[in-house]
Amino acid sequence: MARKENADTAANPGRLKQIALTYKMTRRADSKVGLVLAGVGIVTFGVFLAIGFLINHPIYLGILGFILAFLAMAIVFGRRAERAAFGQMEGQPGAAAAVLENVGRGWTTTPAVAMNRSQDVVHRAVGKAGIVLVGEGNPNRVKSLLAAEKKKMARIVVDVPVHDIIVGDGEGQVPLKKVRTTMLKLPRVLAGPQVTATNDRLRAMGDLMSNMPLPKGPMPKGMRMPRGGKTR
Repeated sequence: MARKENADTAANPGRLKQIALTYKMTRRADSKVGLVLAGVGIVTFGVFLAIGFLINHPIYLGILGFILAFLAMAIVFGRRAERAAFGQMEGQPGAAAAVLENVGRGWTTTPAVAMNRSQDVVHRAVGKAGIVLVGEGNPNRVKSLLAAEKKKMARIVVDVPVHDIIVGDGEGQVPLKKVRTTMLKLPRVLAGPQVTATNDRLRAMGDLMSNMPLPKGPMPKGMRMPRGGKTR
């Protein structure tokens, strides 16, 4: 019991520090976030307190208003922090891969399965919706990369649906902040064993990182082997 209390005590400073760092990051991109949160909290608390005086229960409604004000502030802060994070990520190389890593459980992501000299890149995610290829870079060049990757996979996974997404704000493209929701809306057509079998086939096919030739001789100090994929 004592160990659990000590663990909870040690975890709280970590959570508070993480919230503080998130707030600082959000404030750099959204300078009005503090005023907005204060306004939401004051208005929510004030409304419930006023209702409490009207019905002669200011204490009860005041407590309820305080709790709901804190909840409203947390919701607004979460949304503005997410918007600020996507705003900083947009246009950065590998931004789509970072989004795929946080889609949720049940998805296996493999970044940079295809890339060209202009650093246009295609990432892959596998889940119950099938295979999702996400391309970022110049739309015309990305389309060629996606077509080549589909053709390569067609020999391995003929019975699995393949979806493709091009990240961007143009016609037929998906904004970075909507990539996750777009993937989660895809119909689930595969069972768990089918997802596992699909991943095994794709791993056997290899990807850009695993097919890169390794230099001969001793490995340089501090160098790490690239990871082929990460399961969420």
